[in-house]
Amino acid sequence: MTGIKYAWSALGGDPSLPARVTTVTRAGTLPAHLPVHRLARACVGVCALAAAELGARRAGAAEVPGVRMDDGAVATAFTSERHLLVDGRAPVQFAPLSRFWRTADGWVRTHANYPHHRARLLDALGLAEGASVEDVAARIAERPARDVENAVYATGGLAVALRSPEEWAGHEQAAEVAARPLVERGRPDAAHARVLPPLDAGAAPLLPATGLRVLDLTRVLAGPVATRTLGLLGADVLRLDAPWLPELPDQHADTGFGKRSATLDLTTDRAAFEELLAAADVVVTGYRPGALDRLGLSPEALAERRPGLVVAQVSAWGAYGPWGGRRGFDSLVQVATGIAEIEGSADRPGALPAQALDHGTGYLLAAGVLRALTEQSYDGGSRFVRLALARTARWLTEELEPGSGTGEPYDGPDAWLAETDSALGRLRYARPPVSFAGGPADWARPPVPWGSVPARWV
Repeated sequence: MTGIKYAWSALGGDPSLPARVTTVTRAGTLPAHLPVHRLARACVGVCALAAAELGARRAGAAEVPGVRMDDGAVATAFTSERHLLVDGRAPVQFAPLSRFWRTADGWVRTHANYPHHRARLLDALGLAEGASVEDVAARIAERPARDVENAVYATGGLAVALRSPEEWAGHEQAAEVAARPLVERGRPDAAHARVLPPLDAGAAPLLPATGLRVLDLTRVLAGPVATRTLGLLGADVLRLDAPWLPELPDQHADTGFGKRSATLDLTTDRAAFEELLAAADVVVTGYRPGALDRLGLSPEALAERRPGLVVAQVSAWGAYGPWGGRRGFDSLVQVATGIAEIEGSADRPGALPAQALDHGTGYLLAAGVLRALTEQSYDGGSRFVRLALARTARWLTEELEPGSGTGEPYDGPDAWLAETDSALGRLRYARPPVSFAGGPADWARPPVPWGSVPARWV
């Protein structure tokens, strides 16, 4: 329970409420040198508790519903992208150029799943578009890891040199990360928030986010996991993407449950965006820090135009320090912070058994939104919530107590998988791990095709 208590405290929650959480522990979930299973359990646990708390508040209940955690459900959800099947087809996890490479003095990891990131990587290496894995390997092997990192980032691509925990501890960005709380929270003004209508205490299921309108300006995994969870809890989640930047199809299918998907050019369709913003309760962003600010979409600017708004932000490295403006992904944060060395061997770097920084931070972000809404219901005010994968990594590597995964055996994910028909095809997927008494057991609707609905509220 110490992990749940720590995360719940970071969210500003009532210290008595973690007693409402019970856990079915299982041996063998998310095996790793680091206590990944404890991080996963804590992140999902506080998210479920925040949902139960908001549901009780809106239903006028005297007691917060009990939360039941199951390590099997959590482990399955933390690897949801690996369990997805679309008409029986397994998804593509990483593109050929997203991998570890040997350098002249060590290792570097690249991320090139998106076509524009692949193009920038090849440009940094002086290679043509049709270059092979062997061509890239040969070019990288000639150069020191830090040189590759700097050259690729200079072109807008993504590459990070392998660092030991000690090397990362001495990095200026690590010092900036360590100075921040796990969850950054703030109240920039005392504006009146929209009063949410009460919920029927006898309704089944109890959906704490019913009536909430959530603008989803996120990509990849952590942000979409957060908004997928808000959709589970009853929110009207509208994901917006630039028309020229389509999401990877399998990634969209995995994280698109419970939400709608539209395209909108924020540089030319500002009137349409402002109309959406005027009726929104929550905006969740997952782009590189500063990328949306130039469009007038900083938390301060959004709250000024829509007083009472909750703005939730997630980034790789945090919106501060020398790496504050850098792009990043879970796999790269693992490499920079020493996790890849801890989980590797003498011959090769390793990785966590799940993209746990992404998933864990996603559930924490959803919890932050839910807690902000509960606090708003008492005293109003616009709110912001900020998280960073690198800060979650610090929690995992330096602050979370280790412990053995004991309990009932984990016999695999089958008990926590389900199937449904959708416009994308027949889907096999991981069921949501967020569970509290009277709450939803599954999403009300499957994902829709990318960009398939109008950019407007229902």
